[in-house]
Amino acid sequence: MNRLGVVGTMVWDTIHRSGAQTAPVEEWGGIAYALAALEASLPGDWEIVPLIKVGKDLATEANAFLSRLTHRSAAGRFVEVPDPNNRVTLHYEANERRSEHLSGGVPPWSWAELGPMVRDLDAIYVNFISGYEMDLETARFLRHGFAGPIYADLHSLFLGVASDGLRIPQPISHADQWMACFDVAQVNQHELAFLGPAPMEVAARALAAGVRLLVITLGAEGSVYFSTPPLDFFGPHGPRAAGGPIQTARIPVERSWEDGDPTGCGDVFGGTLVAHLLQGVDIEVAMAKANACARRNLSARGAANLHYHLRGGIAPR
Repeated sequence: MNRLGVVGTMVWDTIHRSGAQTAPVEEWGGIAYALAALEASLPGDWEIVPLIKVGKDLATEANAFLSRLTHRSAAGRFVEVPDPNNRVTLHYEANERRSEHLSGGVPPWSWAELGPMVRDLDAIYVNFISGYEMDLETARFLRHGFAGPIYADLHSLFLGVASDGLRIPQPISHADQWMACFDVAQVNQHELAFLGPAPMEVAARALAAGVRLLVITLGAEGSVYFSTPPLDFFGPHGPRAAGGPIQTARIPVERSWEDGDPTGCGDVFGGTLVAHLLQGVDIEVAMAKANACARRNLSARGAANLHYHLRGGIAPR
């Protein structure tokens, strides 16, 4: 059995929609969206090893969520901490415009904690849900101490926190050094703008740092990738040879991007994409499947039982 370590943060979301006549949605969010996508997409010979800290106040509920995942490893690495769990309040004005307030906050992983937990893993998926899952030093230790592929969604590394908890977009300090820690890096189109004015220039820097695949999500417009062929997710990590051609393409969403709840779409995309990369699926086919799952997530509310919805099934009562 192959093992995929999943680093991220369980978040309790309260979601308000502008003009909505219904009560706010309160549900699991954060890494729960990616876990649901992995549950829906991973083949039978892969299992999920959650490397997740959860606050004591929501530990029982978080364990109930995890117990519904059939791909979850029996080797428990789900750590309860005394700190209050992360909670986020989201106010949507439109599908692509929202404000986000964070409260609570579990502590980051140190390498002393994380190192022993990754020794028997075959791949790692890191999703910066809070942006504080680990610092750059720990990410460097992870890169040097783990020989398998590492996929990272850099999302909340681009978000600071004001005194009232408001998440504020900001550039990443030492972005190229962060990139050097991962084989695959995922950002959205707004985050890309913080990395540089020209996508091809950003891609060239990322690939030179050691990233094998840079993925940009575009919402209704699909997604774009940059890579230097051949793309081998399990190949040796390290900087690319100077002057190698960069391969790029935009993968559109096959069906119209409907109105709905976009919370977690990027996490569903990433979880689906990494699941298919682990199976050796062609990158453009894998991204098309990830686009389709992200689109399907629009018609869901929260992450509980989301894996049934992503498979096109019905959740048991």
